[in-house]
Amino acid sequence: MKPLFASFAALALGACAVAAPQGTRTLGPDLAVGGGTYNSPGGLSVAAEVQDIGGKTGVCGVWAQSDSQSVMTKFAAKNVLAKGAVLLDNEVILPGLDRLAEVPPAPSYVGQVGNCFVTEVPWTGGGQARISIPRQVVGRDGNLDLSEEGGFVVIFRPGGPSAHPSDPKPWD
Repeated sequence: MKPLFASFAALALGACAVAAPQGTRTLGPDLAVGGGTYNSPGGLSVAAEVQDIGGKTGVCGVWAQSDSQSVMTKFAAKNVLAKGAVLLDNEVILPGLDRLAEVPPAPSYVGQVGNCFVTEVPWTGGGQARISIPRQVVGRDGNLDLSEEGGFVVIFRPGGPSAHPSDPKPWD
């Protein structure tokens, strides 16, 4: 039974491996930009560009977090980004935005050097790319034990780039 399970596990993992690291590139002007805010101080921005990398669809991108963060969100960014994805024409082509390069927050990410990943999707000349990061609970009352009831709950809310102080915030 173990060899059968191992074969199935290998097939399942192979199906999930949609993107391989492919070095770095400078980001151009055709960026998909997204992110969001926490319901406590702080926010995230992600910028990604879909590119032709050796005849396959590649994604190069960066992410940033606000300089001003609450203690409850200071180290949450990687976990929040891990649940995000780059979509091309509403199909996930790069899951796990935590693999992108972290950069300081900026009003624009054009010219930044981003980590690149190549997918198995043949390059067709573009499409509509977008960033998707789901709404999620980040913490509760300063400890991350989410099993307790009550207290202040920190939530990440998607809604556009929000790491730079000049980015629009939902409370403005």
